[in-house]
Amino acid sequence: MKQLTVLETEQAILLLKRHFEDRLAEKLNLYRVSSPLYVPRNSGIQDDLTGVERPVSFRVKDIPDLTCEIVHSLAKWKRMALAQYGIGPDKGLYTDMNALRPDEESLRSGIHSVYVDQWDWERVITPDQRSLAFLKETVRTIYGVIRYTETAMKEAFGLEPQLPEEICFFHAEDLLQRYPGITPKQREDAVCREFKAVFLIGIGGELSDGTIHDQRAPDYDDWTTPAEDGRAGLNGDILVWNPVIECSFELSSMGIRVDKAALLRQLELKDEQQRAELSWHQMLLNDQLPLTVGGGIGQSRMSMLLLQKRHIGEVQVSVWPREVREECRREGIALL
Repeated sequence: MKQLTVLETEQAILLLKRHFEDRLAEKLNLYRVSSPLYVPRNSGIQDDLTGVERPVSFRVKDIPDLTCEIVHSLAKWKRMALAQYGIGPDKGLYTDMNALRPDEESLRSGIHSVYVDQWDWERVITPDQRSLAFLKETVRTIYGVIRYTETAMKEAFGLEPQLPEEICFFHAEDLLQRYPGITPKQREDAVCREFKAVFLIGIGGELSDGTIHDQRAPDYDDWTTPAEDGRAGLNGDILVWNPVIECSFELSSMGIRVDKAALLRQLELKDEQQRAELSWHQMLLNDQLPLTVGGGIGQSRMSMLLLQKRHIGEVQVSVWPREVREECRREGIALL
């Protein structure tokens, strides 16, 4: 397997990002926009992820009554921007999202970091597009852009492609039935080892054994609306098998976003009904926000996969425990 030098890696990251975002914008009809690094606390715009991560916050000296928080992602902000910019159906926006997640507990895994960088995208849809079929069509388009970028890396740097031609679709319930007796992460490893590229549907909703595959916030992805196949959920993750580190590898979390009914239903399920009084939630409940599909696609994750790196610190600058740096040095892994 070819190994790029540090300088070649930096050049490859730049080329990869240009290829990917230009192709994504073309295929999904997206405009590039600027986006916030931080948002006001208690506005409802902040994404709560699984609900336990603490945002980095700070006070603004010249605005004494304002506390701001570094964003976790931009899922809710993007819907506001689409409304503000007057973007109509079948068009959307994308932006560079930079975040800090200091509560990350997996810094020794080699695939997680305090620093998060991703392409955040969002597209306006019509009511009839709130369907599993439309979600799958969008996933196939994005996966095609990933494979297009992988081919560009082969042509520019001689890196052999590893991804399969097609992506497979499974519901979280399918994995529970197919791989009984193991954890959700082990199920992801098993399905990706077998099928190489998977879109896992329905993350956040309750499964037949009373568990959930993984936590999802109640106010951006729709994980409760029944789909055409009778199962609930219009959201999911793009997962691939990473042969360099031999495990499943999440590239994107995405989905059709909540409408009014799904928002109220999911807030009740999470016992978070008080959020409905926040300004963003009131905008949605008062029909001031468009129906959308959207997600985040990890930039460092994509670079790590397509440039065939063993550690995310090879494609981004961050902080790592001392023992991680020492282990990487012993194994010849050059962290940026």
